[in-house]
Amino acid sequence: MEFASTIKDERLLRAINELEWEELTPVQEGVIPLAREGLDLMAQAQTGTGKTGAFAIPIIEKLEPKKTVQCLVLTPTRELAMQVAGDFADLAKYVGVRAVPIYGGQSINVQTDKIRKGAEIIVGTPGRLMDLMRRGELTFDGVKYLVLDEADRMLDMGFIDDIEWILGRVPKQRQTMLFSATLPETIRELAQRYMRKPRDVIVSQDTLTVPQAEQAYISVGRKNKLWALCRILDAEKPELAMVFCSTKRMVDTLARKLRAYGYSADAIHGDLTQAARDKVMQKFRSGKLRVLIATDVAARGLDIEDVSHVFNWDIPENPEDYVHRIGRTARAGKSGKAITFVSQDEQHLVKAIEAFGRTKLEAHDVPQSKGRDTVKRQLDFDEYADNFGMVPFRINVGKRDGVGLVDLLKFIERKTGIIEHLIGNVDIGEESSSIELHKSVAFRAMKDLEHYTLGNKRVRLDLIRERPRR
Repeated sequence: MEFASTIKDERLLRAINELEWEELTPVQEGVIPLAREGLDLMAQAQTGTGKTGAFAIPIIEKLEPKKTVQCLVLTPTRELAMQVAGDFADLAKYVGVRAVPIYGGQSINVQTDKIRKGAEIIVGTPGRLMDLMRRGELTFDGVKYLVLDEADRMLDMGFIDDIEWILGRVPKQRQTMLFSATLPETIRELAQRYMRKPRDVIVSQDTLTVPQAEQAYISVGRKNKLWALCRILDAEKPELAMVFCSTKRMVDTLARKLRAYGYSADAIHGDLTQAARDKVMQKFRSGKLRVLIATDVAARGLDIEDVSHVFNWDIPENPEDYVHRIGRTARAGKSGKAITFVSQDEQHLVKAIEAFGRTKLEAHDVPQSKGRDTVKRQLDFDEYADNFGMVPFRINVGKRDGVGLVDLLKFIERKTGIIEHLIGNVDIGEESSSIELHKSVAFRAMKDLEHYTLGNKRVRLDLIRERPRR
């Protein structure tokens, strides 16, 4: 459906045309009619699906330009508050209503000045909103429209008590809209307490993982993730890329390593000051910074349309976090790539993501190098080990050398000191044999056995590098 067929306010339609929005997204088609009717609703939708337009458009249609707060939007992060307020401002530029973002990290006096000048829409994080309310600088007595944006993330970040404190100070006679990438039981319990018979708007899980994004995983050991990442950066030269790590320490470490190898990279996480985070984000948005390494929490709410690649340095154990991460690419109808690095013992997490999102992650190889590698590949047995840590080898002795199963086992145990339970399946062939060794002793075996002969033949133990696709 085209916006021109559903928007009656010419001022609002003019702003939408300037944003080059042409057709409603699925979440907009589901939400806007219900919102226009004044119904409470819960919408399952992630950032990047057009959800801000879904609630902003029907709210702007109803607002009266009288410089009193009529709409409150709660967000989990400063970045999302700024983004949502900016979207409201873009849509309402010809309507004559103002949106003010409220968040920690900016002078509270600056924000009170903006509030005193009058605003119809407040978009803020719970903590700073509570501060201003306690100071008497902000009241929500006139709020008619309340939006909880990214509700699941607000609960994950521990904002439930703050949210309930604020909700208790907003008029009960209001329209409440809740948006969340997932709708766990805690969200539904919150809705039961503070919403009136909310309607559900569920974006199919088929579309939760961003259909425009090419989703792939690369089997690579932990020691070679940097090699793989640099290979891809060199081969594909993304304009803007985001790399997600599970810990702040890894974020800092990876940023330092990438810079040391000459890449334009920097880090963002919760331990940075707000000024430092703003500086990094300004560089990234302007294109002066090509690779942004981030934790999940720090990246929530970042809305940058031109991110072409998202890398999962650490595959998330929670499939919902995967959904949030890859939503950073393939924005505004553009294409993008989501590439996840996966060790052999993490294959089950790929299957969990596929089951959750009803999608398929294609198994890809690291691209071929067109020159010298920036980072050298290391021998990492994690790449070749199965779920039990066993690594496959080929040894150049077999039946023709008069070697049997017992002979080979005793030879390995005697020459390397490896105990029997660290040796897996053994298959004696005619000229060579296959044997599995635990990854913890594999390097020792390769090094020790090269000094010996068996069956009048100098022993050579070779890693079997070909791994079957799952």
